[in-house]
Amino acid sequence: MTDEAKTHEKPGEARCPGVSVQDILANDSRCVPRYLTEQSYEFLGDEDIPVERYISQEFFDREIKDMWPRVWQWACREEHIPEDGDYIVYDFGPYSVLVVRTEDGAIKAYRNACMHRGTMLKPRESEGSADIIRCPYHGWQWNLDGTLKSLPCEWDFPHVRKADYALKSVRCEMWGGFVFVNLDDEAEPLLEYLAPLPDHLESDVFANRYVAMHVQKELNCNWKIASEAFLEAYHVMETHPQLMRTNGDANTQYDFYGDNVSRLINVAGSPSALLDEVPSEQEILDSFLMGDSGDVGEKLVVPEGSSARKIMAQFFRDTSRAKGMRNLDETSDSEIVDSIAYLAFPNQQFFSGVAFPIVYRFRPLGMSVNRSLFDLVILKQRPTDGSKWETAEPYRLRSEESYTTVPGIDPYIGNVYDQDTGNMEAAQLGCATLGRDGVTLANYQEIRIRHMHRTLMKYLDRKAGSN
Repeated sequence: MTDEAKTHEKPGEARCPGVSVQDILANDSRCVPRYLTEQSYEFLGDEDIPVERYISQEFFDREIKDMWPRVWQWACREEHIPEDGDYIVYDFGPYSVLVVRTEDGAIKAYRNACMHRGTMLKPRESEGSADIIRCPYHGWQWNLDGTLKSLPCEWDFPHVRKADYALKSVRCEMWGGFVFVNLDDEAEPLLEYLAPLPDHLESDVFANRYVAMHVQKELNCNWKIASEAFLEAYHVMETHPQLMRTNGDANTQYDFYGDNVSRLINVAGSPSALLDEVPSEQEILDSFLMGDSGDVGEKLVVPEGSSARKIMAQFFRDTSRAKGMRNLDETSDSEIVDSIAYLAFPNQQFFSGVAFPIVYRFRPLGMSVNRSLFDLVILKQRPTDGSKWETAEPYRLRSEESYTTVPGIDPYIGNVYDQDTGNMEAAQLGCATLGRDGVTLANYQEIRIRHMHRTLMKYLDRKAGSN
């Protein structure tokens, strides 16, 4: 496109030359669902994002006070607490939530604090099983349904009515096998908050999976810098050049919906528009398989007239059938091989594709503006033939440790995540010494970052206006 032609484009209309996501979907071997063929983008402005949002402790404290207690976020999976009495603790910033399976099989959540003098009932990030919830300081006891059962020396507390000292409950709702919590009693229902995600994807897409790997990494960066690293594919060409043969980076499609949800569709098996050479479909497939080689027996070959993505999609259909898992015969190539990622504000990203069954979560680590925790969860399909599966325990990494040291992870994949987390910490350091008031975003490729900040400020400005 000439410079003269560009001057007639409205802001946000420009797209990378070459094949688009919709061009590729039009050539899918199956019918592609409407939620993937419909686009939802609009220009949201091109103003810089104030750098203080990443480095200011004062701004961070506003988020902790006015945003984090009012948003839905997943705390665990239902299979983390399968039996009556099972519990797990979810922590974010200064807040701690105790999620419990009660005697009748229901799941409830409480603020993780004793109603006597505020002692934490269960250690941070702990899990286990118990018949009662007991304070480790003075021995007050609660039933699993949160009602106060007993307290030592009850004679000395004539002013305590047991009915008034039930554990402080937390909003708790389920979708996709995830247990979501919200500290705000007046929050909108979860399914409304997540809209249109539950309309785009059936709950079973995630509910019929299990946690095959869970890696937690401590990061020396603000939680937003960490999350934003996965809201765009603009970084792939520089950060992950090894992926360019099979990743349509600059041609990724970006959409957003309402305040809380945004999406990207990053096509796999389609080379970057910025590659100098044009790889063959076989070369694309060979690059495609890096990181998946352990799952492939005989070498896959692209026949004349076919494509790498179609061969890879069929491989997953055949493998799923052979392992007695989900029937993918009518599932489109895109739903199998592409990175289809939804952000649910503020900190959780769900990848629905069969070949990339990943979930991310980002949260403040303590009360420091430049410390966060990154949860990387790999969800595999549960077998339908009665085969056993096991929920993986979290594996913790310090900031300086490599993903390649995680037991069972493919070193190729570990290296990719090392590249990403290295960027995050470099971005935090750079923001502190930037020397200007803001950071600049692309109109289209980084629209999900701008959309996230718009929602963030709605929370903060709304609260400030009510004071």
